[in-house]
Amino acid sequence: MAYMYKPGTRKPMADINVVPFIDVMLVLLVIFMITAPLLTQGVKVELPKTTAQALPDQKKEPLIVTVDSSGKYYLNIADKPETPITARVLANLVQKELTAQKTGESRAVLVRGDKSANYGNVLEAMALLQKAGAKSVGLITQPVPDTEKAV
Repeated sequence: MAYMYKPGTRKPMADINVVPFIDVMLVLLVIFMITAPLLTQGVKVELPKTTAQALPDQKKEPLIVTVDSSGKYYLNIADKPETPITARVLANLVQKELTAQKTGESRAVLVRGDKSANYGNVLEAMALLQKAGAKSVGLITQPVPDTEKAV
């Protein structure tokens, strides 16, 4: 027994086809899984915890020098920010970057020092930055959680 199609008797389909939606979501999931680890900037350091005010937002990205626990220097604007650089290279890169900016325009220069880093290494980085032309150098810290403030 064959079914004969009669014109005008076909009803519209009310179901939603979710297969393309699932395909798109899986592709987006893969993209986010690949790019998420790449979004972390710089070198992993354990910052000291203190209560300090946050800096106001600025137009240009600040120059951030990281000093890890072994005393190696890293610069966020270097060709490879995850690769350690020497003190001379650090001073040259910072000097080039600060002299390239327009007069009257200030750019924040910050130091991220690991809390177990030698204090002398952090101070040496700050001195190198000042010699390279930074007018002021700030320190990056981690805010104290509310649970530790009460203690």
